[in-house]
Amino acid sequence: MKKKLSYRDKLVELAYIYDVKEIKDYEKSRKNLTSGQLELILKKNKITIPKDFKSNFLRDNIIKPVSKIKTNLYEFKESKIKDKNRALRKLENFKLDTNRKIGRAFKDLWNQLGNIGLNFLNIIPKLGKAIYEFFANLLTDLFHGIYKQQFEPQKAKKVIIGIASVAVVSTIVFSGISYFSGSDLAKKPKVKHEVKKPEIKKEVKKPKIKQEVKKPKTKEELEKSKAKPKLEVKRKNVDEVILPNLNLKTETVLNLFKDVEYDLSKVRVQKLVKPIYFTQFPRDLNALQSTKLKKETFIKIVLPLIVAENERILEDREKLLVVSKKKFTTDTEKQWLRQKLLEYKVKKGDLEELLVRMDIIPTSIALAQAAKESGWGTSRFALEGNAIFGQWTWSGQGIAPLDRESNKNHKILKFPILRASVKAYQNNLNTHKSYSKFRQKRLILREKNKKITGLELTDTLNNYAQTGSEYTKKLNQIIKQNRLMDFELVKLVNSVKKIELSS
Repeated sequence: MKKKLSYRDKLVELAYIYDVKEIKDYEKSRKNLTSGQLELILKKNKITIPKDFKSNFLRDNIIKPVSKIKTNLYEFKESKIKDKNRALRKLENFKLDTNRKIGRAFKDLWNQLGNIGLNFLNIIPKLGKAIYEFFANLLTDLFHGIYKQQFEPQKAKKVIIGIASVAVVSTIVFSGISYFSGSDLAKKPKVKHEVKKPEIKKEVKKPKIKQEVKKPKTKEELEKSKAKPKLEVKRKNVDEVILPNLNLKTETVLNLFKDVEYDLSKVRVQKLVKPIYFTQFPRDLNALQSTKLKKETFIKIVLPLIVAENERILEDREKLLVVSKKKFTTDTEKQWLRQKLLEYKVKKGDLEELLVRMDIIPTSIALAQAAKESGWGTSRFALEGNAIFGQWTWSGQGIAPLDRESNKNHKILKFPILRASVKAYQNNLNTHKSYSKFRQKRLILREKNKKITGLELTDTLNNYAQTGSEYTKKLNQIIKQNRLMDFELVKLVNSVKKIELSS
């Protein structure tokens, strides 16, 4: 009796009948192929499998239909999920497209309004130029006509004599009127005294009449009155001095420091600096022959500005610590918090992030960067735009670098006074994403109750300049060579009054 073969054995036998080499090789290597793999190889070799091979009734009539239904259900479910995801994507894309279109519409409207405003502003100079040219041509033609006319000499002399005579007579007449009116006014009090009207007497006493009789000032007196008073500060105990824009010379600045006894050696020892705030650098600072004196003058000008801004930040930090611990805050405190969150560019009202950003910039780092970026106060950007730290801008007012590449359009941000430059620099380090490492390392020092010093943090400022690590090495060199670490703990002398020197 012939042994009953399984479905797989039948497929192998069929492969041997049709001499399918691939299946024979597998069998010789004793690799067991599944029925499905054998079916695929046979179909690939274009061999028809007889139907009587599939004699498994349970598989053909129950298992296969059930698995097919299951597959159909799974495919139906997958299709529904795909349809749902497709609908959600369409809705999201529609939302994004709508927002984008609305934003683009507002942007186009704003650009159109800007173009209209610019066109209107461009019309004004042209209109003024047209009016100017019209009157200029009119007057030019008038004078040319007068020049080209020929006058008779005798008539011209008569006209000149007549004009001179009229001028002399008019002068005599007006002088006589003023003289007699003065004498009449002098007599009026007697008459009014007889009439007994004291109110009229008060009106008669006019000092303007005496002022007309005064002699005019000489040229020397006028020159003396026009000359500006010299800038002098003779007080040694200066509370606070704000120097106005007087285009001070370096010699005047050095005399001022001498008058108020501003000495850096004392500042290094006592850790106190007087609040003398300059609004600009002296333009002839580079004329100093002594490099040491030039650097000391620069430090004396910039140091009070940096210390003042650091103390302002510390005051805000202490206030933030107090306000953040309160359960209920006043409207004034809420307004202050909103202002500081906006100033330090903190989103979602995150007070912890605000506390991380609201901290001092070490004095040594600020002095070193100011010296590096401004050429110790002698660069064109520092003198023309009070730009101490060389911050770039693409939209604000600035000064274009002379060596800027043609494909770039950045400028160096300019400021009205030096202190504004210091404030913008500190805000830049405390808010920009490029200096997050600087803020994190400063936070670690805070948490460990260590001193925040410049030499600990310079290595985190490699993004400040294109030279990267070379820039940080240069900062370390400037700090060490000029002993700028001595100014880390310097504070302002307690000030109550504010003295503004008039120009």
